[in-house]
Amino acid sequence: MALLSFLFPPKAKTASEAKERLQIIIARERTGRGGPDFLPALHRELIEVISKYTKVNADNIKLSLDRQGNLEVLEVNVVLPDA
Repeated sequence: MALLSFLFPPKAKTASEAKERLQIIIARERTGRGGPDFLPALHRELIEVISKYTKVNADNIKLSLDRQGNLEVLEVNVVLPDA
């Protein structure tokens, strides 16, 4: 069994991969304040991921980043269609 799991490792869950990406993007943004803004790229990726599971309009996904001193809050609002 160990050989099979070595040859065919289990695939990571999409949610955990997305969480890791967000952590990397936010960590990079904190270290490089003068760098490029990551929100447009994050917005595109969120649309792609959510579109895999449900039909959603890109205008119904809103991202905002609020900074208050050392505290940063990334807010993601998604309006899902009615069932």
